[in-house]
Amino acid sequence: MGCGSRIALIGNDQRVYELCCEVLAARRHQLIVADPQPPFPDAEIYIWDYRQGLEIPWQKVAGEPRSHLVLVERRELAESRSAKLAAAMLALKPVTRAVLAAWLEKALEDHESGVAGRLRQERDEILQTLMETSLRLQEYDQDRTNFLARAIHDFRAPLTATSGYCGLLLDGQLGPLTAAQEQVLGRVQASLKRLSRMTAAMFQLSVGQRVQRVPNLERGDIRDPVHQALHEIQPLASERRIKVSVTLAEPMQDMYFEREQLEQVVLNLLDNATKFTPKAGQIEVRGYSCFWDRRSNRVQRPIEKERRSSERAMPNAYRVDVHNTGPAIPEERLGRIFEEYATYGSNHSFGSGLGLAICKVIVQQHRGRIWAENTEGGPMLSFMVPLAPEGYATVHEGMGATVNQASGASLS
Repeated sequence: MGCGSRIALIGNDQRVYELCCEVLAARRHQLIVADPQPPFPDAEIYIWDYRQGLEIPWQKVAGEPRSHLVLVERRELAESRSAKLAAAMLALKPVTRAVLAAWLEKALEDHESGVAGRLRQERDEILQTLMETSLRLQEYDQDRTNFLARAIHDFRAPLTATSGYCGLLLDGQLGPLTAAQEQVLGRVQASLKRLSRMTAAMFQLSVGQRVQRVPNLERGDIRDPVHQALHEIQPLASERRIKVSVTLAEPMQDMYFEREQLEQVVLNLLDNATKFTPKAGQIEVRGYSCFWDRRSNRVQRPIEKERRSSERAMPNAYRVDVHNTGPAIPEERLGRIFEEYATYGSNHSFGSGLGLAICKVIVQQHRGRIWAENTEGGPMLSFMVPLAPEGYATVHEGMGATVNQASGASLS
């Protein structure tokens, strides 16, 4: 779409930066990231990560045809609605992809088409009304999320206690059990543990957007959580006569991750695959080292140990693919199945959408990427996480590089 526009992100929020990259991935625009202090870069479109006391130099950057979006905390909403920010659209933090994409679409279209005069004024008034409505909905959503988080927190305690009682019975500490009783109690305990994991994941999902949780990274073998997830999903797969095959290459570097979290990711992906794979179908799990070009999101195919390092870039990530022989994911839903409550297929359920949304939260906390694609043999859901821990050390490392190269950088 033309030579592109300059879009300035004023702030240090890594999540907003990643959302901007995601929204602009299919366009050629220059994204400039700058600290929230003068001097500010020159651009046609501005996204301001508002902090109390931030002085936006409207007289210098508010000339036509510039557009402004100011991201604010709920507690700062009243202050932000003052005359000082009257020239901008407002959105609550954490901003959603849908809100950011809608606003950027309109701002870019106005800039590229040169919409002006009465038509632009009418469109701005309509958009302002929609953004105000969105603000109200975001406030209601935050209240709902707070209530849900408290309820889930209270729900977890009796679940843990009940699972503990099952453990006492199975260990024989309260007397001997028959074989049938042990089998039933084992199934009850497995279901309770599954419910406990679900409530923990739901709690994480409900607060994950506002609380930037840092994973407890420890060196480990990623094959361990994958195999544990396979062990837990096997009874469901056997019941549906689904064959599960696994091929996991040894990582080419030490890996640092939170085992229980990645186990939850693999388990959710396998659970989703099992639901959508027809009876007597197949699920294939593959894991291998790869090179991930973060700037373009391109991923090389498996890197084998015998390959000379001079032939291709060195691996910097480990990728896991979960492929199944079920029906293809509709193209219009490929980019949305990891959103909260999103589902696909005629036999979809609430659990599938929630589980995939939880996967996305966990993978993003590990500074990784998760996505879905259709292959000739059926849908494939994949994720990858960095191999070395350096990628986690400084959140804004990549953003700094973007600022330094802003004069010549573009997103394609």
